[in-house]
Amino acid sequence: MPILTELNEGYKLWHGYLNNLPRHTKFTLGEKIDNLFTECIELTLLAGYAGKEEKPQFVKKLSAKFDALKFFLKTLWEIGGLGQQKYISLSQTLASIGRMIGGWQNLYKKTPPPISNPVK
Repeated sequence: MPILTELNEGYKLWHGYLNNLPRHTKFTLGEKIDNLFTECIELTLLAGYAGKEEKPQFVKKLSAKFDALKFFLKTLWEIGGLGQQKYISLSQTLASIGRMIGGWQNLYKKTPPPISNPVK
């Protein structure tokens, strides 16, 4: 899955930056961002293996976690915990991932899940 590849590359980039964060942000926002990255990777895997009925709910959760990831990353940059060039590098990768998630969401907006037959 291309989205999984992009998330993995983004995480590896982030992981390289995590060890160089100031101590006071490494164990607060740094850990939060790290956890959100791994949760996004997990949700992408779950969505990839889910059946047609379950897939939209995983994509919706992925989108929410991804938005939180972007928010906390921006906050880290705004407080000076992450340099501008590092933030730009991560933002470019995240923009690509965001487009993929948006495409996934649009796919399920256009294609409603199948309706199951009621049991008599």
